[in-house]
Amino acid sequence: MTSQAYDIVVIGGGPAGAMAAWDAARAGHAVLIVDRGGRIKPCGGAIPPRALTEFELPESLLAARAHCARMISPAGRAVDMPIDGYVGMVDREHFDEWLRERAAGAGATRCTARFRRLAYQDDGRVVLSLEGADRDLADEIVARCVIGADGARSEVARQAIPAARDIPYVAAYHEIVESPAPSANPDFDGQRCDVYYQGRVSPDFYGWIFPHGGQTSVGVGTAVKGFSMRSAVADLRARAGLADGRTIRREGAPIPLKTLRRWDDGRAVVLAGDAAGGVAPASGEGIYYAMLSGRLAAEAAMAYCESGRSRALARARKRFMRAHGRVFWILGQMQRFWYVSDKRRERFVNICRDPDVQHLTWEAYMHKRLVRARPLAHIRIFFKDMGHLLGVVSQK
Repeated sequence: MTSQAYDIVVIGGGPAGAMAAWDAARAGHAVLIVDRGGRIKPCGGAIPPRALTEFELPESLLAARAHCARMISPAGRAVDMPIDGYVGMVDREHFDEWLRERAAGAGATRCTARFRRLAYQDDGRVVLSLEGADRDLADEIVARCVIGADGARSEVARQAIPAARDIPYVAAYHEIVESPAPSANPDFDGQRCDVYYQGRVSPDFYGWIFPHGGQTSVGVGTAVKGFSMRSAVADLRARAGLADGRTIRREGAPIPLKTLRRWDDGRAVVLAGDAAGGVAPASGEGIYYAMLSGRLAAEAAMAYCESGRSRALARARKRFMRAHGRVFWILGQMQRFWYVSDKRRERFVNICRDPDVQHLTWEAYMHKRLVRARPLAHIRIFFKDMGHLLGVVSQK
């Protein structure tokens, strides 16, 4: 039996895994990135402009720029939230592959294969079993550290961190369709993201129509078993005038609803991205947080490889939650309160009309932090929220 050793083996080639592999490889570590291939995660594709500079991404990766978000209530009321600037839109098919190629260009070895299992050696290293590898690899892959970035319901997490099996999920489904020509569908806006807060579209989450230039993502998410997401998407397409458009592909996958309490096994494995539950509640935003968690996981893995101290792996989650834990908690509370009924969804969309809410929402999204520069705005929003909750604010 032949054996091949790496400093870091990354399981999963999405934004988290590709980011981790790139950072570790360009730092001089021997890196293997394993991706099973043939799978594209259902995703609206939104990223804040700061991701371009923070993660050194070229603007050419953007398939479109959204300048407005439209919130649609259960009663069909539409509230436009203009964006001061833009939100970038990417197509995951091309975006993820570019990230993997960048990692390979930095020295990471790419492999299309399916991860099967891991085993710990007495010397602290990890032996990995892969299946269906597309290139010549040794019979035995040995890693000093493993980064599990293999998505929600991660097999790496299941084997290394038992608590990962209990994380709640939303099922997501979308259809990538051909965007209509302006003359064929004047109501379609290729620079606007439409978000549907309607029980008929999703009983506990939301539906979306997000433009990607020549293509558009139409999707829904829900944790309610038995709810027909395909029917909901068909409904959205019909209402948006996209029913007759060419369907390019259909995709479905789970999205985690909660961040894991632990991202490492205390030995030689650390998680990132959806595998760690690094998705924002309420919005389901994941690309930015996946790339950040991938970077933090790589830094933790490299610190472990250099020091041999397994406690270095815990730094990834600590740093992530220190920066974004409070935002995630607030978004989780919003989702649990506002998404439970159409009556509350109606009031939630009505709140989005408020200029203070719009300003603070976009400031928080663009800069990935709670905005504290306008305390009076926060106070006004608090009393307006109370008015909606008590029913003293009319629905216009």
